[in-house]
Amino acid sequence: MDRVNATTPSASSADDPARAAFAALRTPEGEQLLAELRDHDPADELATATRLRRTHPAELVSAALGQARLRQRAVAKFGAEDAYRMYFTPNGVEQATRTSVAAHRAARFAGLGVRSVADLCCGIGGDAIALARAGISVLAVDRDPLTAEVARANAEALGLADLIEVRCADVTEIDTAPYDAVFVDPARRGGRGRIFDPEAYSPPLSWATAAALKAPRAALKIAPGIPHEAIGPEAEAEWISDGGDVKEAVLWYGEGFAPGAFRATLLPSGATLSAPAPLPAPPVGPVGRYLYEPDGAVIRAHLVADLVERCGGRLVDETIAYITSDEPYSSPYVAGYEITDELPFSMKRLKALLRERRIGVLTVKKRGSAVEPEELRRRMKLSGPGSATVFLTRVAGAPTMLIGHPLG
Repeated sequence: MDRVNATTPSASSADDPARAAFAALRTPEGEQLLAELRDHDPADELATATRLRRTHPAELVSAALGQARLRQRAVAKFGAEDAYRMYFTPNGVEQATRTSVAAHRAARFAGLGVRSVADLCCGIGGDAIALARAGISVLAVDRDPLTAEVARANAEALGLADLIEVRCADVTEIDTAPYDAVFVDPARRGGRGRIFDPEAYSPPLSWATAAALKAPRAALKIAPGIPHEAIGPEAEAEWISDGGDVKEAVLWYGEGFAPGAFRATLLPSGATLSAPAPLPAPPVGPVGRYLYEPDGAVIRAHLVADLVERCGGRLVDETIAYITSDEPYSSPYVAGYEITDELPFSMKRLKALLRERRIGVLTVKKRGSAVEPEELRRRMKLSGPGSATVFLTRVAGAPTMLIGHPLG
């Protein structure tokens, strides 16, 4: 199983082809190739490789093309300015925290006066970079030699080497006592893809939790789909979304955090909703004039009942996270819609209604329905100047279509 913290730091770069290829990328010739490949089109890669191999070693060209592809993928997480200066591994791009989320986490630490952090399982250094930019000194540890070299190169490339010490070591052997806080990002992917059992993380969640509880403050990065029963009472659990997509969850420990509380944080606004404990199940009732779609972080944090209470509304079905009310409600934690029609599910009836209203643009949202939005749009044969939103869901257990438009 290929895990970030599962190989022994023994072989030198000369004995490891991947490390040798990475070392070649950091030579003047390698850096020149990477600069030349910044804006290359992957569709033209064969022609590009053929041309470059006339003047550069084939192994270096292959390594540079691979790194160029990784940098292009990394732009979505790190932004172009950083991504094209940094170095990546395939696992590093996949598992690294995006800059906005890492910066949020670093800001929480910095706001509590944390000045030093032991970053265990640091990967290619995404979180270490954010911590250093928040003025925090970092010990970044990873057991994989290539990953540690990439993290060190990234600290140097971004001018943060004075604040980030990278160490290739087994994280379970690191003495974290000298540090104000500990951050652990266990590997959650293996040779067969995502790992869903927290005890199969590397290192296991139980070890990471024990390490966190020994520190004055700590944070553990975990998958957002973690079962709530796997979260101990000592942790404050936070789910983070960015641009409406849930990116990760983090467990916070120590002074300044709220043990047992659940929190949902929305980026880039920074809006955060928290509750000391889940509220009782919210009421369920008929669809009113307005429908609200909670942000995914709110749903993952089990805070939908809190929003129902705030807006004086109800759920449309006890198993569906759609909130309805008779009065408009504005909140950063929901997207609001005015509902014009409530119909039993019927493709034929929906098609007739959309044709009658000359709807040419249809947004399809669903919860509790097996219908695929693209298939529905294809069958509707849309035409006309109007637009609408249709919700495919259940109301009181029955398959239902709700038609409306966004508020505001």
